Amino acid sequence: MNRILLICLLFSGFCFAQKATVADLEIKLEPGATEELMYGFAAGDRVIFNITPNGAPVSEITVMQYPDVVKYRGQEIKKEEKNEFTVTDKSVFVFKFTNKAKGKRSCKVMLQRVAKNADTKNFNTAVKWATVQDTVYNALTKDVVAGYDTLRVQKTRRVIASEKKYEELVLDKSQRVNAKTSLGDTKAAVAFTLPVNSTSKDETKKVVAWAYWVGVGEESNEFWKQNRKLIVEGVKGVATYFTSPLGGVAAGALTSLALPVNGEDVQYALVNEFNSTLFFKDKAYKAYDDGKGIAAYKRFTDATLLQGKFYMVLANDNYIQPLDVNVKVSAIIEHIKYKDEKYMDTTITPRYEKKIVREPQIVTTKIPVTFDYK
Repeated sequence: MNRILLICLLFSGFCFAQKATVADLEIKLEPGATEELMYGFAAGDRVIFNITPNGAPVSEITVMQYPDVVKYRGQEIKKEEKNEFTVTDKSVFVFKFTNKAKGKRSCKVMLQRVAKNADTKNFNTAVKWATVQDTVYNALTKDVVAGYDTLRVQKTRRVIASEKKYEELVLDKSQRVNAKTSLGDTKAAVAFTLPVNSTSKDETKKVVAWAYWVGVGEESNEFWKQNRKLIVEGVKGVATYFTSPLGGVAAGALTSLALPVNGEDVQYALVNEFNSTLFFKDKAYKAYDDGKGIAAYKRFTDATLLQGKFYMVLANDNYIQPLDVNVKVSAIIEHIKYKDEKYMDTTITPRYEKKIVREPQIVTTKIPVTFDYK
């Protein structure tokens, strides 16, 4: 049994020590040309490298363990050479052939490997390219924050000194509108212009809302007096910047006013100058507001209707009775005054100094690896 075991071990060792051909080829080099071969080897491999020049010598042959460990270098190789070396770690070997002569050169190359054991007997010597990333650190001189300086400076800014709202009476006019049997015109118009907005360095004034009242005869005047009484008794203390029922409507403090139900009515329309002309020509016109009644009112806050000239046009369809129509307009003015105010402004400024710092940088490269690389 011992002799049989010994024979098996010897036979096994013989099998592992068998040479496997990696490359058997002829290298042809043009003048000034370089050719490279790459093969992978397993740890423990014994590499046998045979070179046979064809006639003229080969300028230089180098064998390197990638990337830069030189295993062999020969120059002006004139005759056959045989080299052996053992691979310490699994790696890629580069076989570099250089022709520095003016003429063509060629040589035969025989490359063999002897595996260390059965595990690496069938090792694949093919090489592939792999993309790898590595972190390198660059030393740079940079300005870095060493601290902060605080600076306090007195400055001046524009602030509101006072802000108030008040009612401004724009129009209070009684307009006679003739009956159809009279010799006069049965149409009339009352024109008014809203207060002009103004802006200066120290103050601004602008119309923020306005309202109109249209009332016919003594009936509407009586109800106006009742509404004024409501201002004195019911709204006192709620808002002090309006003084009339119409001002209360314009300010939004009053949502409704008392209106008469008995009396003569009038057709009315709030228009611009162009539509006022159409109204008197009995042509179709556009109105901001219109209606027919003994009394009516309306509030406006639309920014496009807070400036300019308007017309309250009136028409009487009564055959006998002329109408005395009272038209009132009140606007709410916002008055703001400004002043200069001094204050301390704090500015924090970073302070820098130069330092050498190491900054990481990801470098992507392609390297030759053995075929089993993952």
